[in-house]
Amino acid sequence: MSKTSSPASRPKRRGNNRPVTFYAWKAKYSGMTVLEAKRLKALEDENAKLRKLLAEQMLDMAAMKELLSKKW
Repeated sequence: MSKTSSPASRPKRRGNNRPVTFYAWKAKYSGMTVLEAKRLKALEDENAKLRKLLAEQMLDMAAMKELLSKKW
């Protein structure tokens, strides 16, 4: 038997686990406890929701300004 692994014997990669992604993850979370990492994730999720709400509000305001600026 040869020492090289065939494609069928190699473990399958899941998701986006490229080395670049791993090193970015390691740089971001190294030195944190599990509780700190969970808190950071919760804050990032909340921040994303707030950014989405802000973008929707700004879009609504721009639409209202455009609508009100038109002459009837």
